[in-house]
Amino acid sequence: MTIEHLDVLIIGAGISGIGAAVHLKQNCPSKSFAVFESRPNIGGTWDLFRYPGIRSDSDMYTLGFRFKPWTSRKAIADGPAIMGYLRETVAEFDLKSKIRHHHRITRASWDSATALWTVEGTHGPNNAPLKMTCNMLFSCTGYYDYSKGYTPDFPGADSFKGRIVHPQHWPDDLDFKAKRAVVIGSGATAVTLVPAMIDQGAGHVTMLQRTPTYMFARPSEDKVALAMQKLLPHKLAYRITRWRNVLMQQFMFKYLRKNPAKGAEKLINSVKAELGPDYDVKTHFTPPYNPWDQRICLVPDSDMFRVIRDGQADVVTDQIDHFTENGIALKSGKQLDADIIVTATGLNMQIMSGLELYVDGKRELIGDHVLYKGIMFSNLPNILMWFGYTNASWTLKADLTSEFACRLINHMDATGTRVVTPVLADKNIELEGFVPDFTSGYFARAEAGLPKQGKEFPWKLFQNYVKDVKLLRKGDLVDGVLHFTKPQVAAQVAEPMLEAAE
Repeated sequence: MTIEHLDVLIIGAGISGIGAAVHLKQNCPSKSFAVFESRPNIGGTWDLFRYPGIRSDSDMYTLGFRFKPWTSRKAIADGPAIMGYLRETVAEFDLKSKIRHHHRITRASWDSATALWTVEGTHGPNNAPLKMTCNMLFSCTGYYDYSKGYTPDFPGADSFKGRIVHPQHWPDDLDFKAKRAVVIGSGATAVTLVPAMIDQGAGHVTMLQRTPTYMFARPSEDKVALAMQKLLPHKLAYRITRWRNVLMQQFMFKYLRKNPAKGAEKLINSVKAELGPDYDVKTHFTPPYNPWDQRICLVPDSDMFRVIRDGQADVVTDQIDHFTENGIALKSGKQLDADIIVTATGLNMQIMSGLELYVDGKRELIGDHVLYKGIMFSNLPNILMWFGYTNASWTLKADLTSEFACRLINHMDATGTRVVTPVLADKNIELEGFVPDFTSGYFARAEAGLPKQGKEFPWKLFQNYVKDVKLLRKGDLVDGVLHFTKPQVAAQVAEPMLEAAE
């Protein structure tokens, strides 16, 4: 039986996968490719999450693609607006026929003799077996397990008479109007949910946190960007705004890392200005760690602070002892009554959606490998991973990764090679964790299974867009680390099939 072959297989039709498809179509027009998406819709995160107020905590001038200007008024956009932007991108660049829904890849096996990946999985509503080959494998699957969010084992949870929901799987039938809700967590999801639930009719919402998070408020609209859109062509205005925001963000990140005490003071004082002199900011908004050890929460238009000032919401800093029939008993002895409990307790981090990798029959665990430029894995051929920044917009790094991938493919065509492998020759290289200065819980829980990085370039992962522009967009591909080779035998492959999106 002849199986289908593609030059490039992209796994995932979220921001990363859609962006990679556009770059391939524009920069490698002769290559056959498809985007395999396990879910019925495009969008990834922005289609999966349906909780009230779902929004980006990055501005859309940097979360948007480099090749497609963001022209809507709000710089801090909600989920439906971002989904609209992604659908526009698919239509504008004629990608619909390239995206195959209900296609799940579970295993990929590399054969050195033919220089091909054989991928296996399922497709269609009945999960029929799927098998095909490709030259290059692009993992654009994001960084967490889509099937289940992270919820700690709360004692007594079965005794609670109300509903317990996780934001990753928000039920369509959840009615919280005029009801009391407790949102457990203090990250971006919790900070989004609290004011959104109030604005949609909740009676009262309490954000229950174990540890405070740094927060800062900013308008959801960028007045300077909007003014430039009136004066300049959209593409030019977008490019200027994008770089302005990148440089501002990099400046603030460096300032806060170099001056953690002063930076923390400024952030805390900004919250004091929002909530007034009588509010206990020390207890509820003063974290025990330095800024950017974890992500800083954005509060668009001060909405979280507004509902606290109005008395519609409050923040409780304590630890959970157990759930009760009517709410949560805290270790301080206090009781929080609730009709609904929302466990905004985070994600289960998962690289490459749990894809099983084999090279010449040997199982390869991602946690045993070292990242090359944050994109490829040591000693693994023809596979790239899209992973965004922890201190800036995801798409900035995703766009650069796509550009790098296309340069790589074109270089291989020009040199008559078909295999590229980042070779880590020094077995004694000093290693660090995936993102060593980032302490968020979802990273810490998954650390053992994550790829490592070295302390020296090109095995060092930079969290710096300006540096990466130079290294990924313009850096020399012939660097002594990337090894370009030819297969041992000529592969017999089938032509790609034409398959429209379901």
